[in-house]
Amino acid sequence: MDKLKMHSPNFTEENISTLAALFPYCVTESNDKDGNLKKSIDFDQLKQELSTHIVEGPQERYTLNWPGKRDALLTANAPIAKTLRPCREESVDFDTTENLFIEGDNLDALKLLQETYLGKVKMIYIDPPYNTGNDFVYEDDFSENTDEFLKKSNQVDESGNKLIANTEANGRFHSDWLDMIYPRLRLARNLLTDDGVIIASIDENEIVNIRKIFDEVFGETNLLFQITLLCNPKGRSQDKFVANSHEYLVGYSKQQLNKGDLNIPKSDEEIAKNYKLKDEKGRYRELELRNTHREFGKHNRKNLYYPFYVSNTGQVSLDEIPGSIPIYPIWDDGFEGCWTWGVDKARNQINEIVAKEVKGSWKIYRKNYAEGDNGEATKQVKSIWTEKQFHTEKGQALLMNYSNRRIKFFSLLSL
Repeated sequence: MDKLKMHSPNFTEENISTLAALFPYCVTESNDKDGNLKKSIDFDQLKQELSTHIVEGPQERYTLNWPGKRDALLTANAPIAKTLRPCREESVDFDTTENLFIEGDNLDALKLLQETYLGKVKMIYIDPPYNTGNDFVYEDDFSENTDEFLKKSNQVDESGNKLIANTEANGRFHSDWLDMIYPRLRLARNLLTDDGVIIASIDENEIVNIRKIFDEVFGETNLLFQITLLCNPKGRSQDKFVANSHEYLVGYSKQQLNKGDLNIPKSDEEIAKNYKLKDEKGRYRELELRNTHREFGKHNRKNLYYPFYVSNTGQVSLDEIPGSIPIYPIWDDGFEGCWTWGVDKARNQINEIVAKEVKGSWKIYRKNYAEGDNGEATKQVKSIWTEKQFHTEKGQALLMNYSNRRIKFFSLLSL
């Protein structure tokens, strides 16, 4: 026999759901009289949607805001009366190891590390909760299960009947998640060296918000990358519309880095395959000096439109020499393009400029060396990673091998 619902419909919730279907951009999050998060309507935005003129309201500005942001800032700055306690009996080589493993609330740990490690950490990697709705509650007590949360938040009654139309399986408000991540990122920034880097794993549920939080805490100009990582080639079968198979790695620096600071070494195989030419400076390849993008040309890059003079033997000069002909960055169809180097750079590195006759006309190339100025052959990291070594199942197998236990750790961590 079905249990009877011992309450009348919540018309406010139903009305908000109806408006959300018509005007999703007018739905926001706010606190009720008891300080709990709830879905609500941005009436200023709704007025504007229904008006043919600009509605007077709060001053517009570009910012990320949510209920509880000021409390989150206060949480980040508030002192704590706690300390770290060493566990010698659980440690390995306690007196000689250079590693430190801290067990406990990571917000407390970040605060306790502020004085000792302030400005000393080169890199921080975080793997925060993804806010997926898979039975995870963003509170200090992470042991609370879904049923307990639903009862406490008045989403079900004592008999398990739903009290609202759309339950939030784990209190999955964006504001809760932002409350959790904001103070931790502020404290993490303090620990980084001036050239330090922080990297976060995240998926589509909070990628937009974590980017905005990073922009506020670290500065938008300090974004290093957003890498798409193929972690589950089979895709997530439980997804509603598209079987998601990727996550993201987002990286920011504390201060602006120089171009090439994140480069990785090239393999000997890559160098042998792609850099087949060699001179006294090392192995190189020839790249066309003319800018291959037609949106750039004489019309908008006049300072990059100038002639090289080429003799009949292929000698290149920026100065006219007897018997030479001027070579401009002009396309075969007559479009006036531009070079990728300015005159000063070309003059300083004229020995790296090569002229080659192609189909009866001269073209200008530059030597691109495998090794950079520091003597190491490096390359930029690509923005999409598909290698098998990054698949979740590989990490799962590695953890099981380390622990000697047949447990799916990543499944446990998502609960």
